[in-house]
Amino acid sequence: MGLTLGVDIGTASSKGVLVAADGTVLAQATRPHAVSSPRPEWFEHDPELIWWADFRQIVAELLAALPAVPGGPQPIDAIAVSGIGPCLLPADAEGRPLRPAILYGIDTRATAQIAEQSERLGGGIVLARCGSPLTSQAIGPKFGWLAEHEPKVAAATRRWFMASSYLTFRLTGEYVLDHHSASQSVPLYSQRENAWIEDWCRQIAPDVEFPRLAWPTEIIGGITAGAAAETGLPAGTPVLAGTIDAWSEAAGVGVLQPGDSMLMYGTTMFLVHVTRTAYALANLWGPTGLLPGTNCLAAGMATSGAVTSWLADLTATDYATLTTEATALPPGADGLLMLPYFAGERTPLFDPDARGVLAGLTLHHTRGHLYRAALEATAFGVRHNLEAIALSGEEPDRYVAVGGGTTGGLWTQIVSDVIGRPQQIPRHTIGAAYGDAFLAAVAAGNAALDDIAAWNPVDHVVAPDPARHRIYTRLYAQYRNLYPATARIVHSLVEEAATERRSAD
Repeated sequence: MGLTLGVDIGTASSKGVLVAADGTVLAQATRPHAVSSPRPEWFEHDPELIWWADFRQIVAELLAALPAVPGGPQPIDAIAVSGIGPCLLPADAEGRPLRPAILYGIDTRATAQIAEQSERLGGGIVLARCGSPLTSQAIGPKFGWLAEHEPKVAAATRRWFMASSYLTFRLTGEYVLDHHSASQSVPLYSQRENAWIEDWCRQIAPDVEFPRLAWPTEIIGGITAGAAAETGLPAGTPVLAGTIDAWSEAAGVGVLQPGDSMLMYGTTMFLVHVTRTAYALANLWGPTGLLPGTNCLAAGMATSGAVTSWLADLTATDYATLTTEATALPPGADGLLMLPYFAGERTPLFDPDARGVLAGLTLHHTRGHLYRAALEATAFGVRHNLEAIALSGEEPDRYVAVGGGTTGGLWTQIVSDVIGRPQQIPRHTIGAAYGDAFLAAVAAGNAALDDIAAWNPVDHVVAPDPARHRIYTRLYAQYRNLYPATARIVHSLVEEAATERRSAD
């Protein structure tokens, strides 16, 4: 049957799928988990209690659904994993974690280290060598924060992992990081040379062994006897290098070739545009692509689904009710405008001290208005990022929408109305785990890259409404004005709160 297995570690949940060689999903499993935020602006995952435990539980559930054949269970031809990133999990020489993993750009603790490394290395030089600027998304400043604030942990650190590389290490014993994930580890990897920048690696993490590099689609090893005993997976089963979740998700919907763009609706909103050219733009990320010879322009909002979750929890209301109430309202939510920067903002602002703003709030507004304003704010953020991509001269040929936020229809419709472009919704919007299973099938020889069109065809297209697009274009101008009009006040509030916390400590 040619089975492959994919597992993805997300911000708020982990997912796994068991897939046949024709793309048919035979079994799915999901494990929700919490993000730890021990202090404001800090976001962490416990690698054992979340990454490894989720993986084991998901695999157990999937293996229970494995088709039986004469002589025993149906074998799995290959396994691929993905996860949130770029993250920093410091570990000792044996690969044992020394503290919880510091998450990607939503964790903004390393602001001072971003400034210090930008000055010491030269911000323009970093951008030219790495393709991306130093921001809260970068790994180098997180290493710097560790050295300054947790020196004992830093002194003991000999290896480091992201979610996907930690799982592949536990499964195979191989200390490997894929090229794409490495390219997001600014300022440690050269975008143009596809190699670690050894002089900067020695400066920033002098006692750390850096992992061997491989492309996400490469098989790096097989399941060890120890991992087989822990997971139930057969020893020797091939394991791919894996990568960061957004790129696995892109693979699962066919966003692999130059001109393809993906909008990922999740806890955060992420955008991937595949290019041939390697870009180095100050307001976007320019990582390597999933495949050798490809590059990307990438953008990401710090929050999107996280804001809607916050609203649902705050109002003790389910999403279906909020969606129904928001759908009945006109574009603009009766004069309510939101900035969705509830955890700072990543691209194109790169402002960790940005915060959420609600403008135009009255006693007339309801929870439905707030919910619609949140969806519209995310859509305006998407348009802002797409305009930044367009300034490079890149014009996407098509947009593919993926993620949990594509269900229900309202959010994707608002985004299409705001950007004025249609979005393709594929048959499977399971997420990165499906892309992992597809890449595993390609590596195992069960599929070719072009087969993704048959694996996951377009189910329907969300077309923009011209009248609503005109309304949203006027509101978008107000959205763009709101941030500079409020930034000075917001930044002062952030500094005042930080001062109070320092005094309390």
